[in-house]
Amino acid sequence: MATWVVGDVQGCFSTFRRLLDRIEFRPERDRLWFAGDLVNRGPDSLGMLRWAYRHRDSIVCVLGNHDLHLLAQREGVIPARRRDTLVPVLAAPDADDLCDWVAGLPFVHREDGFLLVHAGVLPRWDLSDIEAAAGDAKGALAEDRGGFLRALYSVRGDGPRRKKNADEAPGPNGPAGGRHLAGATAASVLTRIRIVDAAGIPSFAFDGVPETIPPGHRPWFESVSLPAGMTVLFGHWAALGLMVSERAVCLDSGCVWNGSLTALRLEDGALMVQPAAEGDGQPL
Repeated sequence: MATWVVGDVQGCFSTFRRLLDRIEFRPERDRLWFAGDLVNRGPDSLGMLRWAYRHRDSIVCVLGNHDLHLLAQREGVIPARRRDTLVPVLAAPDADDLCDWVAGLPFVHREDGFLLVHAGVLPRWDLSDIEAAAGDAKGALAEDRGGFLRALYSVRGDGPRRKKNADEAPGPNGPAGGRHLAGATAASVLTRIRIVDAAGIPSFAFDGVPETIPPGHRPWFESVSLPAGMTVLFGHWAALGLMVSERAVCLDSGCVWNGSLTALRLEDGALMVQPAAEGDGQPL
């Protein structure tokens, strides 16, 4: 039995299938963990989602920002964007089943000394803080999917709807308030963080390489408040690329940007890097 952790697939299903062949994945024997962003921008999000749904008993997947983007389009919260490739999912006869499954995914997964999250955590958060934040986000999403997603897109620092709809997301304690706002704020960190300032506040607009991080900022993972021996597994930061350190591993190697799809075997740290299949990537 092996447990492999896979970075951001983003609908690059052909590359994913080649990776599966190389790691010799057998669902009756092995497990796959996904760092989120199963869908969007690659050409076959529908095929990827159907595979994941069919093998849901053999996989663990956390929610990524593009997975939430799919749900937001499904709920009519946001329009499609130029590079989105979600229409086949939204138009599929099994779209309800697939989107309901996505909506039920966790924001974090902790097991055997590993913490799986799509983007990262605040440096000051300890395990109880992380679990509380993930619980806030998951609870708000389950309670009122549309309301949570409207709140999420109202608190996004770079979202096109931020100013227009900042006070329109309904919540149990008033517009954009209460459980929706707490959950949306937590979800923004867990699915979008890359860097923080000196006070530990995220700067969500940055998505560049580490050499271009603005002065006074640092990667979120440079200082974490987690127990010794715990390793964070994450994706989201394609410009950072594959990075392996004692406390954190980034597995987003930019497959959708004609990079590669990476898998890490937890038992021994072995890596499998599969170059993007022709047609899977988008131009930068």
